[in-house]
Amino acid sequence: MALDLSRSFGQAASSYEAGRPDYPPHAVAWLLERVADRRPLRVADVGAGTGKLARVVGQLGAQVVAVDPDPAMLVALNMAVPSVPTFLGTAESLPLPDDSVDAVVLGQAWHWVDPAAASLEVGRVLRAGGALGLIWNFRDENVGWVADLGEIVGPNAAETMDAVGGPRVDEPFTGLEARTWRWTRTVDRAGVRAMVHSRSGFITATTEEKVRIDRELSRLLDSVRAVGEATVELPYVTRAYRAVRP
Repeated sequence: MALDLSRSFGQAASSYEAGRPDYPPHAVAWLLERVADRRPLRVADVGAGTGKLARVVGQLGAQVVAVDPDPAMLVALNMAVPSVPTFLGTAESLPLPDDSVDAVVLGQAWHWVDPAAASLEVGRVLRAGGALGLIWNFRDENVGWVADLGEIVGPNAAETMDAVGGPRVDEPFTGLEARTWRWTRTVDRAGVRAMVHSRSGFITATTEEKVRIDRELSRLLDSVRAVGEATVELPYVTRAYRAVRP
């Protein structure tokens, strides 16, 4: 993983938890559809962050273990989901035995990895016929004010990857199935600000740049009437991809 940005999130774990959207359960169920009949279903959430994806996977009835390179994020995950075992590690170096899980899922994370090394390592820990699932929530910038928000905060690595055709996987995986869902999240002013503050580009920005982003964000939110306790409808596009280990 790209160390400078991918391991920056721990210092903003509270903003990440408050500001990032949850994953639609039907999209997560689709990631696990090929292995859903396995009992017990064991799933590794890699790049687990504060556990947003792990929570949905657990609600779908799977046994979940969480892996993340940032100790601070795992502390936040332990507080949010104390029943989920946590391990330090990356997609390229998983602290899991061979053939030990039925699925490996990554939420908002595959764009940080070396696809060749991560594909091999995921293939190592998956049982035969196991699933790799990748999922991202993207703001829908077809909506005018959301496009303006994108101009203020700038693109991130995931958005750049999406713009050039999506994620890449390598051996032992031979391709990805893809699905897209559109939905809307009701969020207040503080939630939008927390979402912006949870982005790696903001976390690692200079003080001057953070002041600029916050100033322009306030003006934008005023213009869409997200003032005080008022809420706005923030549209999202969820893109999910899955592959099966031979």
